[in-house]
Amino acid sequence: MSERGDERFERIRAAEIGLLSPETRSDSIRVDQLLHGDFIEIGRSGRRWTRDEIVAMLGSEERGEVPQTDEWHFAELSAGIVLVTYRITGTAVESRHSSVWDITSGQPRVRFHQGTRCA
Repeated sequence: MSERGDERFERIRAAEIGLLSPETRSDSIRVDQLLHGDFIEIGRSGRRWTRDEIVAMLGSEERGEVPQTDEWHFAELSAGIVLVTYRITGTAVESRHSSVWDITSGQPRVRFHQGTRCA
């Protein structure tokens, strides 16, 4: 599936990068808009996070830099449901990430996210 120039994928990429930025992470209203009501996360540590836990954790998080990302891939799993994978570099721990985004309402909302440390 072509990724460049697909407006849906560009909106999802912008939302995902937004969730990596300190400005968005500290804005509970914006985080609330980006996380689907059924959101869950499996963190790099293996911990399972609920939506409410993530909103609270991000609101109290120490501000940092936006990490560098690359190796973006998008796959539409069904109408309006998109799997996104990418790599985070330029931090103490390199990691790979996957997210499932729901764009059926027109507003990208992430339903699932998982981060995995790279060896």
